[in-house]
Amino acid sequence: MAFRVVMLPGDGIGVEVAREGRRVLEVVGSALGIAFDIEEIPCGGQFYLRHGSRDWPEGAEEEVAAADLVLLGAVGWPDPEGAGRPVTMEGGRMAGWSPVIGTRAALDLYANVRPVKLYPGVNHKIHGQPVRVWDPDKVDMVLVRENTEDLYAGIGGKLTRGGHSEVAVDSRVITRKGSERVIRKAFELATRRNGAPGDGLRRVTCIAKDNVLDGCRLFVEIFHEIGREYPDIAQDTAIVDAFTQWLIQKPEWYDVGVTTNMFGDIVTDLASVLQGGMGLAVGANIGDRHGMFEPIHGSAPKHAGKDRANPLAMILATREGLSWLAAQQGEAVLQRGADAIETAVLGLLERGGPLTYDLVGDANAASKIELKKYSTDELGLLTLQDIVDELKKPGRDPREQFEEAGFREDVMEMSDLKIGMELNGIVTNVTAFGAFVDIGVHQDGLVHISCLADKFIKDPSEVVST
Repeated sequence: MAFRVVMLPGDGIGVEVAREGRRVLEVVGSALGIAFDIEEIPCGGQFYLRHGSRDWPEGAEEEVAAADLVLLGAVGWPDPEGAGRPVTMEGGRMAGWSPVIGTRAALDLYANVRPVKLYPGVNHKIHGQPVRVWDPDKVDMVLVRENTEDLYAGIGGKLTRGGHSEVAVDSRVITRKGSERVIRKAFELATRRNGAPGDGLRRVTCIAKDNVLDGCRLFVEIFHEIGREYPDIAQDTAIVDAFTQWLIQKPEWYDVGVTTNMFGDIVTDLASVLQGGMGLAVGANIGDRHGMFEPIHGSAPKHAGKDRANPLAMILATREGLSWLAAQQGEAVLQRGADAIETAVLGLLERGGPLTYDLVGDANAASKIELKKYSTDELGLLTLQDIVDELKKPGRDPREQFEEAGFREDVMEMSDLKIGMELNGIVTNVTAFGAFVDIGVHQDGLVHISCLADKFIKDPSEVVST
C-alpha cells in the first residue's frame, strides 16, 4: 500500500513544523505497513527572494495535482526593503500565493473545514498568561468556509496617478454553485456529528451579513433552500458581527457553521482562541478529489529558527489529512493511524506537558529548564513516541466487530481463525475480496481476522487461504 504525499514546508516556522508532520507520517507508515512517498517542494517568500520569478518551482502545480495528499506548513516572509510588509511578486500578489490560494483554485478545494475542539488540559493565553476559561465539554464545533470565491477571487485592481495609489477595488463574487456545494458540505458533515455540546442538537448555523450585502442575501437564500433537504438538522442564521460575540459567550450552542470566504477567514481565527490558540488549530482545504491540510498559524518570522514553535497544529493537520485520505481511498488502516495521532496528542495535553511557550507561558517553560526548553523538535519527538505506543496496543476483539456489523453466525466463525504471524502488537489492515480485513494481535500473540467494510463476504465458501 503506497500513497504519494507532497509536503510544502513554506517559510519561517512552516519549515520547522512541517518536519514534525513528516516524522508523524513516517512513524505511522512504518508501524502500519504503509509506504508514504513524500516529496518536499520549497515555496513561499524566501523561495521567491532566492529565485526571483516564481514562488515555487516550475512543475510544482503538476506535482501537487498528482498527489494523494498535500500537507502545507506556512507561507509569507517579510520584504527586506518593505518595512515589515510581506514579499510580493510582480503584479502585487504575496509570494506564497501560488501554493496556497493558487492550489485552492487549481484543485477546486472549495471547502475550508476547520474543527474547533478544546482538548482537556489546554489553557487559554489571556493577558499573556495561561488560564482556564472555557470547558472542554462545551467547545466542539466545525466551521466550514467557502474557499474559492468572495473577495479572494482576485477580481479588482488599483488606480495610480503620478506615482501615487489613488483607488483600489476588490470585487466580491458569490455564486450559486460555490454557495450550494459548501453549504451542502456543511449539512452532510452535521449528519455525521453528535450535535452541539449545549443541547445535543445537530445544527448548521449560516453566518453572513445579509442585512447589508447582496452576496450574503444570496448565500442565506441558498442555505434555506438546501436546508429543506435536511429536515432532521436544526438550522440557524447569524449576522457575522453578532456571531463573533456569541461564539465566545456560548460556544456550546454551535455544532457546524458555514460562511463565505472572507468572513470565514476571520471568524475561524477567532474561534481558535477557544481551543487554545493557533498552535492547535487546523485547516482542511477539501474538494471532491483533492485535499490540502495545514496549521492555520502563519509563518511567524520572528520565531523562525528558534525551535520554539508549537508543532501540534501541524501534527493534527496530518491527522486530518490521513482521516480524509482513509475515506477517499477506502483504506481503514489510514483511519487507524489518524486515530492514534489524535490519541497521542490528547494524552500529551492531558499530562500537561511538556508543552511549548504558547500553551504554558514563557515563565513556566523557562522554569523547567532541567527538562530542557520545550522546543518544536522535542515536543514532536515526544508525540511520535505516544503515537508508536498507541499503535502497539492490541486491537478490539473481532467478534465484537462482527456482532456490531450484524454478520451471519457462520461467517462470524472466521473470527476464530488463528495464524501464527507476529506483528509486534500493531494492528494493521489488508484488502481481500473487495473488503477490508482487520488483523489484530491479541493477548495470545496470534492474529485474529475480522471484516470491517460495508462490502462483506456473503458465502463462507468464498474464503480461501492466501
